Order: sequence, then structure tokens, then C-alpha cells
Amino acid sequence: MTSHETISATTAASIKPEAYTQPFLTFISENPTVFHAVDYFSKQLSSRGFTKLSERDLWTDKLEKGGKYFYDRNGSGLIAFTIGSEYKSGNGVAIIASHIDALTAKLKPISAKSTKAGYVQLGVAPYAGGLNQTWIDRDLGIGGRVLLRDDKSGKISTKLVKLDWPIARIPSLAPHFGIPAEGQANKETRMVPIVGLDNTDIGEKKPIQEEGRASVMGGAGTFVSTQPARLVKAIAGEMGIQNYSSIVNWELEIFDTQAAQLGGLDKEFIFAGRIDDKLCSFSAIEALLVSSSELSSATGGGSSDDSSIIRMVGLFDDEEVGSLLRQGAHSNFLPSTIERISEAFTGDKCGANLLSKTYANSFLISADVTHAVHPNYMDVYLEDHSPRLNVGLTVAADSNAHMTTDGVSTAILQRIAEKSSSLLQVFQIRNDSRSGGTVGPMLSAMTGIRAIDAGLPQLSMHSIRATTGSLDPGLGVKLFAGFFDHFEEVDAEFI
Repeated sequence: MTSHETISATTAASIKPEAYTQPFLTFISENPTVFHAVDYFSKQLSSRGFTKLSERDLWTDKLEKGGKYFYDRNGSGLIAFTIGSEYKSGNGVAIIASHIDALTAKLKPISAKSTKAGYVQLGVAPYAGGLNQTWIDRDLGIGGRVLLRDDKSGKISTKLVKLDWPIARIPSLAPHFGIPAEGQANKETRMVPIVGLDNTDIGEKKPIQEEGRASVMGGAGTFVSTQPARLVKAIAGEMGIQNYSSIVNWELEIFDTQAAQLGGLDKEFIFAGRIDDKLCSFSAIEALLVSSSELSSATGGGSSDDSSIIRMVGLFDDEEVGSLLRQGAHSNFLPSTIERISEAFTGDKCGANLLSKTYANSFLISADVTHAVHPNYMDVYLEDHSPRLNVGLTVAADSNAHMTTDGVSTAILQRIAEKSSSLLQVFQIRNDSRSGGTVGPMLSAMTGIRAIDAGLPQLSMHSIRATTGSLDPGLGVKLFAGFFDHFEEVDAEFI
């Protein structure tokens, strides 16, 4: 077996966290956009026997007990699940939900900008807190998805593209210039990436953007006529496109090209971009793969083949901007999935009564990264609520209901941690600080599912480059796999 197959044939308690370090480094480095991440997970699931579903089809004749399935929405959100061979409608769903989007900067609909002093620039807009000061002087690539029309059939398909060499850069202003170089720069006027040079205005030659625009750019009125000519050429060259006008549209973003790396004297850190929250997303999917393996047989759990519940992972887009779109957690994405599964095994008998029973028997881990304690800012943390790296999952609590965590859900997860040989930490923000949010409260409120917020700790949240522990991806897999293996028996302990 390959090393990855060896990992999957393991019980939760015996998982070696270090086995997931390199796979995570590879994943985070090679999949910079949300579209690439969903595509990566889809391929992982398919290679391990999961069947891809389509929302456009009826599922009633496609789902079977003991089956493994997944589907995506918009190419930027994904739900995967296994159905136990002993499953009956009304039984619970063990769910891990995370978000797969990350702070970034997206190309504007018309990204071509006028050349300034010989600099070719790119029109971008911040997504959530992207384009903050940490984006300055970084080597930035461009990637995302491109919509292409086939010249013969006229059909439009979507393909991914990644220009992963340093194309763009947002240069800082030297401190010698005084006040303009200080503080957060204006994101519209000061945080505009440079992508090339065009000094043709000095001589008699026409500017590059004007030469042959009608032929090179596909003609007036086409999508590519509104984009920088040299970027269109680069995208087309990378994708092997001859007819530029076949590019109907695209959704592209800029990203830090520096690969994820191990750091520290003993390589105990991971330095990487987009940790929030491709970290918990990675651990959740890997845990489902472990749990779905026929060789997984932890006490009280076992493989999906002898389970009476559904095991599910939901990876949602748009969490960083409110989760309000159809691929976000505040949509019908998760509830409709559970409803369609229930209907497949009950037919006309599936109604509000049965669905309410299903939700009441279910449990949700809202898995979002949380703040690791910072050695230089100990004063902003509560002394007994200061998570460390390479220790374990952190339960996030909040007195004002920004998190789903309560006494019952904490007790359930603690029992699962004990059975999985895992440690739990706890974090709560100080009374004089502002708490963040997660997908947990909205999912729990929509369905009535019991829930807890628990994620892996990291430093430098919302920086273009963050830090987590080298064992943390694997520690997440260990606890999440334990949740899938042990939820049924632990749930039975609570009246």
C-alpha cells in the first residue's frame, strides 16, 4: 500500500499525527484557491470509493446502505457522507462542518487598468480581510476557474487554472517618505498589484495593450477585451487555448506563492498561507476517509459497514463574508442533504416529524481554527484559556452565544477525546476583546442539532502567512476520526 493508503487503514486511537504533516504541506501548497481545494478533495474521495452525486438528479434510487457519497455546490463547497449498513431513517448524523474559503483578493469584473508610469497593474478587490498590510511585498500568483466555450459544440465548461510563479506584487513605500508610508494603506488606491512593465509610451511604438486588441483579445465586446491582454495570453498559454474569445468568463484571485514549510529548531511548526480554514477542512476529510475504511474498527464504532448512523463532512464557502450565498452554511446546503438522504430510505413517509427526530439524534462539530497563545502578547489571553500548538483540538467557548459550545456538548466531545487518546484544550476571549464567529451557530439554529465549536489552534490569524503546529493536522484527524468511530456509543451514555 502507499503511505496514504496505510494511513487510512488505521483506527482513530492508533493514528500517528506526524503521518499527516507532509500530506497537509502538499495539499496547502498545491491548492491555493477554494476551487482547487474542492477539486482536490473530490479527487481524494473518488479515489477512495466515494460516488459523486449531482444535485440535479433524484437521489432516491442512488443511495444505498453502506454507501459512500459526495457532491459539490458551485465548485466551492462540498459535502461528503457515508451511510451505515444498519442505518434507519430517523437515526442521527455525526457531522463535522468547516469552511474552506480563506482571505484573498479577487480580480474585479474588469481587471484591466490604465498603465501608470510604465507599470501594468491589476484591478483586484479584497475578499473579507484580504489586502491587509501582510499582503505587501509578497510574491503573488493568480489562479481560479475559467469558463470556456467549445468552438464546435458551443457547450460551456469550467476548468481550473493556476499561475503559481510570482506574477503580481504590492510594493511597499519606503519609510523615507514619512506619513504616506505609515498605517494601513487605502485598499483601492495603494494596494494595487503591479504585474508588468510597459514603457512603450516613451518611444513611438504603440502601447502593448493597444496593439492588435481586436484580434489578440477576441474582438470588441468579448469578455477578454476587458482584461489585461498579457494576462489573457498567460492564462490561455497555461491552458492551451488558441481562441481567446472562447474564454467566456473567469473567477480568479491572487495568492501567496510561497510553499508551506516546516519551521523551528526541530521542525515543530508549519508556516503556510490559507491555514484558516483549509486546516480543519483537511483534517475533517481525512478523518472521514479513515472512518469509511473497511479496516477501521474502533470499539463501539467500526467501519461505516456496521454503523447505524450517517457520517458527514460539510465544507462551506463564504464563511469569511457571512455565509449567505448558496454554497455557504446559511443556505439549505446541509439541511437539504440530510432531507434527501432521509427521503431515499422512507419515501413518502419523510416529513417534518421524521426530520426533527433525525436532527435531534445528530451532533455537529463546528470545526474552525482558533487562536493559539502568542508568547509576545500573553496579556491579551486568559491565563487558563490559552491553547498551545501540537497539543490537540481546542474547544471554543463564548458567553454571548457566538459559539455553539455548552456543557452537554463539551461533555460529549470530552468522552470522545478520551476514547480516541486525544487531548482537548479550551479557548475563550477576554471580556474586553471581540469574539469571532463560525458556521456552528447558524447550522445548529436552522436544524436544532446539538453542537460544539472546536478547532485547531494557529498564530497570525488573517495574515497572508500563518503558523500552526506540525502535528496539528494529524491531531485533528485523530480526534475527528474518533468522533466518527465513537459518537454512537458516547451518545447512548447521555439521557
